[in-house]
Amino acid sequence: MRLVGSRAEGRSHERSDWDFVVETGDFDAVASALPSLMQPLGCLSQQWDPLSPDWVWMLMLPGPVKVDLVMVGRPHSFEPPYVPSARNLEAIDMHFWDWMLWLRSKPLANRELHEHELNKLFVHLLAPLGVEAVPRSVGEAVASYLDARGRAEARFRVKVPRHLEEEVAPALQPL
Repeated sequence: MRLVGSRAEGRSHERSDWDFVVETGDFDAVASALPSLMQPLGCLSQQWDPLSPDWVWMLMLPGPVKVDLVMVGRPHSFEPPYVPSARNLEAIDMHFWDWMLWLRSKPLANRELHEHELNKLFVHLLAPLGVEAVPRSVGEAVASYLDARGRAEARFRVKVPRHLEEEVAPALQPL
């Protein structure tokens, strides 16, 4: 396991995430052990990234702190957009807040990246929840998502825990 990305290269800032490459000869054993191995860190959420070309275990730690464990040696195919249901609404919520924290860590001057990611967010997560327009900012994405999540909770008669929202939403504000 080795640190990569902006923190390894000395380009990090207060909101930078932590990226680690994980090399293993037994992907299946490591992959199945990750949830329990990471739990002592006090994970707020953890799940596989459905939209990465690599197998990436995404963690959200208190702070909030985003950590990605990139498993090398086995490619991962992009998964299709979510089909919201009572069973996956919490996973959608975890992915949304992880995505927003990651995107907020990227400089606003990189408008092309923000536009690309907001479009991808719309296609894979927001539109399936019933949002009708691509958000133009992280703040607009959050407002659209909260409204759509509320409608989905009512439709599916489930309540998504708010611990991620409570931890991440304040960190999305400008410095």
